[in-house]
Amino acid sequence: MYKEQVIESRTVFPILLAISFSHLLNDTIQSLIPSTYPLLKHSLHLNFAQLGLITFCFQLTASLLQPFVGLFTDRRPQPWSLATGMCFTLVGLVVLSLAPTFQLVLVAVALVGVGSSIFHPESSRVAYLASGGRTGLAQSLFQVGGNAGSALGPLLAALIVAPFGRSHILWFSLAALLAIAILAKIGGWYKKNLNRPRRSRTGGALMAPVPGRRKLAVSLGILLVLIFSKYFYMASMSSYYIFYLMDKFHLSVQNAQLHLFLFLFAVAAGTLIGGPVGDRVGRKYVIWFSILGVAPFTLLLPYGNLFWTSVLSVFIGVILASAFSAILVYAQELVPGKVGLIAGLFFGLAFGMGGLGSAVLGQLADRTSIGYVFHLCSFLPLLGLLTGFLPDTKKATRLKTDSL
Repeated sequence: MYKEQVIESRTVFPILLAISFSHLLNDTIQSLIPSTYPLLKHSLHLNFAQLGLITFCFQLTASLLQPFVGLFTDRRPQPWSLATGMCFTLVGLVVLSLAPTFQLVLVAVALVGVGSSIFHPESSRVAYLASGGRTGLAQSLFQVGGNAGSALGPLLAALIVAPFGRSHILWFSLAALLAIAILAKIGGWYKKNLNRPRRSRTGGALMAPVPGRRKLAVSLGILLVLIFSKYFYMASMSSYYIFYLMDKFHLSVQNAQLHLFLFLFAVAAGTLIGGPVGDRVGRKYVIWFSILGVAPFTLLLPYGNLFWTSVLSVFIGVILASAFSAILVYAQELVPGKVGLIAGLFFGLAFGMGGLGSAVLGQLADRTSIGYVFHLCSFLPLLGLLTGFLPDTKKATRLKTDSL
């Protein structure tokens, strides 16, 4: 059984770079949330469980809405929703900088989550439309912007927010305003290209084999488990790595944030690997290497000194980051014609697993210790063994067609 996948006749790099830069701005803002946890913990007298609840609230709003946004926009694309979503993020950012209570902090991060739920499915569709058939490369370029933003957030928080206080988060509203302007321009290109007939670079539409219903359900189930493995581990690093370093090595907040920046920068660099390599050798092998291949490094991390902890965190970031683009494009190949739904589902699941992981791991840290959490999470990448049960989608045939 075969279904048609529509791809652009050429790779539109200006649009890919613009959507990637918008992703950078979006995720720079979002990464301020965990980066301000030490300030929030001190000023509002919060415990680890409440910090986990903040992350859970942000990622819950993002994760629950994204599949519905994707499903709706598969049927009725909304080019101007990109800029609209960023407006929600802007309002949430302003509220976060001024919130005097824990409850208002939850409202602020929920607004940022709503903005994220609108941004990611439609941005992923823009990357797909502009890919020229190089879907792995397009998703990697899109993702690297987000990961670079996630890396910049803690660094900028260390330089701007930590020394001067939470009110200086307001400076980041300029990034949100810039993103709104860029996304409005992208929305114009998106609207013009929605109904234009497209050809693949070889003159035909790419036809990927679609597995039967049972095999499809099993494959998607395995991908969901791999997302759980990746993002529960990422939650331990993004939300609690700062506290782990402060607890084990007695670092200052600013010094620990710089180590978090190093890890997140490695994540950004690694993101560029998965998509293009998956285009050449197949997504399954990239997923296998990324999830299972990182296990030796995660297992060693809790036993390293400060130097080796930093080195291992770089390897973990680079290897683990290559998974998501490959997983997303792999799932879109399994379910062709549902670009928005799959993007919304997997971005939403990634946020949801990250949020749930932060909440669960925060509770666990309160009851045990941060060190115990990192020992436990080090075993999660072993779930990558399940990748062996995924079908190979590398092979495809082509059918001559000009239609959408």
